Amino acid sequence: MRSPAPSSAPLAPFTRTYPATASQIRHIRADIEALLHDCPIADEAIICVSELATNAAIHSDSRKPGKVLTVTVEVRAHDHLRIEVSDDGGVWTRPGADPDRPHGLDIVQAFATTWGITDTATGRTVWARLDWPAA
Repeated sequence: MRSPAPSSAPLAPFTRTYPATASQIRHIRADIEALLHDCPIADEAIICVSELATNAAIHSDSRKPGKVLTVTVEVRAHDHLRIEVSDDGGVWTRPGADPDRPHGLDIVQAFATTWGITDTATGRTVWARLDWPAA
């Protein structure tokens, strides 16, 4: 007889590639909303993925015609979820802090337990980890 998996075992990661255009952000949000419909941090995750995908579509080399971005969400129920948005990279300079107008990464930082930027062989991946709330 098999033992049940621990509650923090990862679900199969959600990975989908989208055209890197601003018009796709609503589709990304809808897909993540459907994926996380019972998750207690769904709203925060949707905001974070929306900000990361918007940055990729507007500021990375993925903004060029015909380019794409990839969204990955890994859920470890009752522990955390991890969001990644991968793009084609390019020149990027983090804007200075503006308390009157936070930027997308400031919003991600407000919700995420931790986040980061990883350069890859094909571009860049920006990720955020959001911890499950204590019971």
